Amino acid sequence: MAVRIAAAAPRGLRRLFSTHTFVPPPLTQAATATPPAEPSTNLFVSGLSKRTTSEKLHEAFAAHGEVVHGFSKGFGFVRYATLEDAANGIKGMDGKYLDGWVIFAEYARPRPQLPHPENNGSPPSSYGRY
Repeated sequence: MAVRIAAAAPRGLRRLFSTHTFVPPPLTQAATATPPAEPSTNLFVSGLSKRTTSEKLHEAFAAHGEVVHGFSKGFGFVRYATLEDAANGIKGMDGKYLDGWVIFAEYARPRPQLPHPENNGSPPSSYGRY
């Protein structure tokens, strides 16, 4: 039994120190780069602590302009009164610490439109008929 273990070790080491490496397929440019979002008064904030409240988010971003609304839940949205305030909010808060976490602020992107399903879960009208 000891001979089996000793004989298996070199094969495992051979795999570990192999010169053959995996080369992933090249990424297309569409998959690597997302276009920047259009400037708007609505900002998306990522990297928030789950303990960051909406009030704390509002207070932090209010130092850079007039905040109309703020929402926090591990991520957040902040709506400013003007585009200039929103740009100042990004400059002032992107990459900064809030509640001990580094946060990232950028212009919010609109939700993608989902295709409207033709069948909403109900059977077709001719279901069961021949």
